[in-house]
Amino acid sequence: MVKIYSRDRNIWHISHEGGVLEDPWNEPEEEMYTLTASPEAAPAQAEQVVLGFKSGVPVAINGQQLGLLELLQKLNELGSRHGIGRIDLVENRLVGMKSHGVYETPGGTILQTAHRELELLTLDRETLHYKDRLALDYADLVYNGRWWTPLKQHLDRFVQSTQANVTGEVRLKLYKGQAIVVGRRSPVSLYREDFATFGEEDVYDQRDAEGFIHLYGLPLKVEALVATEEGNSRERQPDYTFKRD
Repeated sequence: MVKIYSRDRNIWHISHEGGVLEDPWNEPEEEMYTLTASPEAAPAQAEQVVLGFKSGVPVAINGQQLGLLELLQKLNELGSRHGIGRIDLVENRLVGMKSHGVYETPGGTILQTAHRELELLTLDRETLHYKDRLALDYADLVYNGRWWTPLKQHLDRFVQSTQANVTGEVRLKLYKGQAIVVGRRSPVSLYREDFATFGEEDVYDQRDAEGFIHLYGLPLKVEALVATEEGNSRERQPDYTFKRD
């Protein structure tokens, strides 16, 4: 059998390039996939799995404590059975060209989905947003082979610091190519059910929003006033003249 694809495989994924994939319009052939079942052929019955984390590190599946290697192998098995983790994308190579590749990362997809959900529950907004911005730079460093650079080591320390409270469990439903989050909990969750309701005035007074709205919109108001005074407004000025029918 002629090998028309270039493949690389490790515990995290397998990649496919070449062959019919050289034309990004072509749909990957089903026989190309080596790890995952086709979502159409995956079990009709959904399967639930609970992932446990401690300080950002996955430590358990369905309450069973596992080492990192064994845990990822188990997730690969679960994800492959349900057709999870097929990724078709066009990449930007360091040398300046684009390439089309298809990846299978069943366990990694489940793990990333669960970890992200736990971060949403346990990280404050500013830290989470800043970490998201740094993620692009971090991904570039790794993708471009800059693993041992001082910058990556500094970023590693930042990420490790953010994970101190990323502890808890995430429940997912695995079904025909999807890892769907259906539950999450943490002993250090920043979600407060008593704060989440807007009906309690001792938690959140609706009248507080009025001043916030005025301040939040002030820069836009000033900009509009300046533009109007200088005759630079792009919008047609409203006609406030009272007209009787």
